[in-house]
Amino acid sequence: MAELVIRDADVVDGTGGPAYRADVVVDGGRIVSIVKEAATAGGRRPSAARELDAEGLVLSPGFIDMHAHSDLALLRDPEHTAKAAQGVTLEVIGQDGLSYAPVDDRTLAEVRSAITGWNGHGDDIDFDWRTVGEYLDRLDRGIAVNAAYLIPQGTVRALAVGWEDREATATELGRMRRLVAEGLEQGAVGMSSGLTYTPGMYAKDAELTELCRVVASYDGYYCPHHRSYGAGALEAYEEMVALTREAGCPLHLAHATMNFGVNKGRAPELLALLDEALAAGADITLDTYPYTPGSTTLAALLPSWANEGGPARALERLTDEGTTARIRRHLEVLGSDGCHGVPVEWETIEISGVTSPALAEYVGHTVLESATRRGEEPWTTAHRLLVEDRLGPTILQHVGHEENVRLIMRHAVHTGGSDGILQGAKPHPRAYGTFPEYLGRYVRELGVLSLEECVAHLTSRPAARLRLPDRGLVSEGYRADLVLFDPATVAAGSSFAQPRTLPTGIPHVLVDGRFVIEDGRRTDVVAGRAVRRTPTARG
Repeated sequence: MAELVIRDADVVDGTGGPAYRADVVVDGGRIVSIVKEAATAGGRRPSAARELDAEGLVLSPGFIDMHAHSDLALLRDPEHTAKAAQGVTLEVIGQDGLSYAPVDDRTLAEVRSAITGWNGHGDDIDFDWRTVGEYLDRLDRGIAVNAAYLIPQGTVRALAVGWEDREATATELGRMRRLVAEGLEQGAVGMSSGLTYTPGMYAKDAELTELCRVVASYDGYYCPHHRSYGAGALEAYEEMVALTREAGCPLHLAHATMNFGVNKGRAPELLALLDEALAAGADITLDTYPYTPGSTTLAALLPSWANEGGPARALERLTDEGTTARIRRHLEVLGSDGCHGVPVEWETIEISGVTSPALAEYVGHTVLESATRRGEEPWTTAHRLLVEDRLGPTILQHVGHEENVRLIMRHAVHTGGSDGILQGAKPHPRAYGTFPEYLGRYVRELGVLSLEECVAHLTSRPAARLRLPDRGLVSEGYRADLVLFDPATVAAGSSFAQPRTLPTGIPHVLVDGRFVIEDGRRTDVVAGRAVRRTPTARG
């Protein structure tokens, strides 16, 4: 007898087609039978050891978070309720060009320091891996939800070249190519870049193109956080499209939006660029989160030259009076490349987390607010935070535009990604709310997307980009990564005031056919594993 039958569910299967009523049978971690309502009219209904009454609930594939920063959270927190409670059953990690494999001892220490604001320093983690394969093996010991990994190009460059702003030698480029190939052979699904973060941003297009050729040869995809989301944003998108077309590599644009005042109302220009490339045969997808503010680290706003050499050198520069004055000029007058070429507006920079408890008073306030309260200039406040918290502060950056967010999320190649940073006392609510925010606000309340459309954006489209043949649909033979939600009540509980509040209206979530959320509560199941691709190199 089968393990579970989900009875009388309104199935939204991920194809984008209309919902239908059905009984869905799960056994051995897969969907083994779907019996539609018409077939049960004569009383011939499937049975199983357990029956779940899904009357009034939508059954959909589990949601795929195409842009997650849970690289250490998956290991640190076996419950991982922030994502499981949203209906997320698969996260794509290794984002923005910086993560924890492949590394050696030196690079690991540097990366841990550089992205403390994203993932914590990791003092509570046993870093018993160095390669991509070893990291995926570590995930396989048991995690709350499944995870796929992108090889971080910035980490690869740190390992082969260092943190210097210079071109790679032929020998170094050869080593980077081998590192990328090895990571793909060990199960990574592609490569990411953070082209406003050091050291990845020091790579010229020719270097990135060569690495993308390797990615393409293994049927992976390239996921860049491109060189600007502010001044010159459209040109930065054009650069990524041209680069990947030359390399013959599929492109997935990370948190693809148009931010800052210079880009208000310019989403149609971005979509026209993408439509032209798609019509010409380019393979492009993108992800977004349904909010206007962004989130990153305070140190990321610094000009790239201030971060050259790694975190230790950046802190040295911040203690030199002359260099500090130069940094300030780039930030406030010229527009640093770390701040997307736009002079920083301190009233838009809200401190969302610090690593030092002594600095907790700054959290939840903009830099301008804290500076005004202290009777000092905003740069003085920002500088203090950078130095005393050793580059640790995370920020919310209130620079987005609602009309751009809505237009981009309707595009045919759009997928959902939280870009969720789980660190800090007051993180961006997208970490806890992205997927119910799509379903509650943008589907039910605003009608920006139909329910069937939205589910396809969050399930089958990302599964297709990841080239996973048995995920992303409610279909016989597919993995039983499933979510049941109430379309009338599903909503994000998280807000900017209370960012760690869990969503409502999502009573059940299954990973590999096992309940990780049951009756709205987290179970003790850790059924997630690393989702590896095993491609064969071409050419």
